[in-house]
Amino acid sequence: APFHPTARPIMSDHRHADPAKVQFLRSLPEEIKATITGEEAQEFMFGDYIPESLYEKIKHLLEVEPGDEA
Repeated sequence: APFHPTARPIMSDHRHADPAKVQFLRSLPEEIKATITGEEAQEFMFGDYIPESLYEKIKHLLEVEPGDEA
């Protein structure tokens, strides 16, 4: 697709959202989703890390067993 200057960065980016991350965001409770900004969602889906602000909102949902971190 031709590049449109008005397109949001996500549209002109050749990377693809991580399907697992997209699914994770979709599975969040509505009250959590309501607090997540589009920027946070994009950084999470397209980046290699969770934005600090987003992590603060979802960390209580992430049950990580000690020693489980890869």
